[in-house]
Amino acid sequence: MTGGAVLAVDQGTSGTKALVLCPERGVIGTGTAPVRPRHLPGGLVEVDPRELYDSVVIAGRAALAEADTPVVAVGLANQGETVLAWDPATGEPLTDALVWQDRRAASVCAGLDAHAEELRRLTGLPVDPYFAAPKMAWIRRHATGAGVVTTSDAWLVHRLTGAFVTDAATAGRTGLLDLDTVTWSETALDLYGLGGESLPRVVDCDTPVGTTTAFGPALPLTGLLVDQQAALLTQSADDPAAAKCTYGTGAFLLAQTGPEPRRAASGLVSCVAWRLGGSVTHCLDGQVYTVASAVRWLTDLGVISGAAELDAVGGAVPDSGGVTFVPAFAGLAAPWWRGDVRGSLTGLGLDTGPGHLVRALCEGIAAQVVELAAAAASDRGAPLTALRADGGLTRSALLMQTQADLLQLPVEVASLPDATALGVGAVARLGHHPGLTLREAVPEWKPSAVYEPRIPADEAAERLGRFRAEVSALVERSAGAGRAGKAGGAGGGAL
Repeated sequence: MTGGAVLAVDQGTSGTKALVLCPERGVIGTGTAPVRPRHLPGGLVEVDPRELYDSVVIAGRAALAEADTPVVAVGLANQGETVLAWDPATGEPLTDALVWQDRRAASVCAGLDAHAEELRRLTGLPVDPYFAAPKMAWIRRHATGAGVVTTSDAWLVHRLTGAFVTDAATAGRTGLLDLDTVTWSETALDLYGLGGESLPRVVDCDTPVGTTTAFGPALPLTGLLVDQQAALLTQSADDPAAAKCTYGTGAFLLAQTGPEPRRAASGLVSCVAWRLGGSVTHCLDGQVYTVASAVRWLTDLGVISGAAELDAVGGAVPDSGGVTFVPAFAGLAAPWWRGDVRGSLTGLGLDTGPGHLVRALCEGIAAQVVELAAAAASDRGAPLTALRADGGLTRSALLMQTQADLLQLPVEVASLPDATALGVGAVARLGHHPGLTLREAVPEWKPSAVYEPRIPADEAAERLGRFRAEVSALVERSAGAGRAGKAGGAGGGAL
């Protein structure tokens, strides 16, 4: 790496993390600020946009103060699918931000059933409330027709610099980007009822977009990238065949596929990984909606005192005691795409204790990641050789060992936990020093720990079989309930 230090800001779901990255000394300053989304009945999740912006400024200023070293540029990573309406003249929000987990746009998606395959072919994304376009359409139908409606990054960048832009990878998370041309799709816009909307200009991830004084000194903003793709950049710049999984609020498995888009046949998402210097790299992406949020659920019930207790409580028993946990609290994402399904705990007995629940949760998380890894291998036409892992829950040796056991592959845990910030810092460095190569900009990959499988393949297959059987039963029950609901609705009020 070369050049001066950069400020890398990762604006996430539950908080913002900022790092000052020096090419010689590594991380020399850190700042954090919490964000508190509101979880409301009916699967609604929203946050005050001002809280997002304030967290960026607070975390960034704290990192700069700790580093006490001038920086040459800023990079900003964002949540991807979180959206709001705002006034482009004043920069003021017109709505709360609908967080990526929010499910209120399910009705918008249901109305697009007839066009779902066309939209998937065009954009690489399924029609699902997780993505930005349905939320944008919901805001236009039910909240306001004023201003512009965009992903949160466009608003943050406008507040910071006055520019009206979004990076190619974030645009690819909307369901409105043509995957082949990496431009806004008029067809997709029309189908979502968003034709004629003023949308931000799609820029390369390493494009200088303006100058900000929000952190004190005037600094160029030279890097923009959606969070999971930033983590992928950090973990696969040295090995494009590597797959990574981030274990945070949710779990997100991504794998590069090269310069041409590869439509997924297995339920994964095909999207832009990044566009650097005009050159596009594509990736496959799979999601588990509830991971750290499922750990929080166990904490709220008093089973554990927090994520730090997973290993101690789970380690007190040798196995899950026959308990199967499908932690689908917000539905099942890839490869099932069944937002209507809810979680389940089965196999409970009078001898079931906290340790069994913890182990069952770890198995439920890991089993979903195995499904994503298998889908990625199928779509790429080559098996994975290892899984690179980052995120807060990689601190749990129990979860990481369970992942290696069920995956039957090594799990390599990142030595630096803030992969997203490191990735967007690298992009900012590329934007500030256009002559740099990707390998020069990205820190060398070094795992802090490698977990090897400790159980035989037949035992892993048996555990996965129990999990898959329970998922199949949940999907069937949910489909049956849906059929019954339609049948009841057709009765014309017989009660």
